[in-house]
Amino acid sequence: MIFFVVLLILTFLAQIVEIFLPPLDWMYNAHIYIVPIIVFYGAMSLPFPLMLSLAFFAGLMLDALTVQVLGTRVEVSLGWSILLYAVLASIMHGLRPLFIRGRWEVHCIMSGLCTSAILLSQYLMIAFRRGSLSFTREAWWQIGGPGVLAMIMAPLAFWILHTLARVTRNPYLPEAEAYE
Repeated sequence: MIFFVVLLILTFLAQIVEIFLPPLDWMYNAHIYIVPIIVFYGAMSLPFPLMLSLAFFAGLMLDALTVQVLGTRVEVSLGWSILLYAVLASIMHGLRPLFIRGRWEVHCIMSGLCTSAILLSQYLMIAFRRGSLSFTREAWWQIGGPGVLAMIMAPLAFWILHTLARVTRNPYLPEAEAYE
């Protein structure tokens, strides 16, 4: 339970840090997203109810930042990212047997793909509501670039979070480490 609270605090702090991180000029102004990596590690290392709670918290924070109302029209509605985080984190939780065996490679790749899926769904929601769906090179970079960055950052982030899980004696660590 202590590790769950640590993940909640880290998710909150990471959301604040993401606001102040500048976009990367060399990647067509792609942003760096840290929160999905934390949520997806939580999906691997927490039981299902706590994982859903973490996904709800992260989705609620993302909704608080991205809900857009223009006049009488809502472009990004409240609750969409909560559902999206819950679905994607559930997929990651389904891959938990690999995590238990110490195999993180698939989770690192899935973190990048799921990060891009969050951004793609947000882009599609706005585009459909505006009635103008066009994929430019910049749009693809702003959707795919953060996913690539998440794949690159995931191994280090997972290692740091795994170390925190061991320090806080998370009872849901892989079975191999429980006997150390």
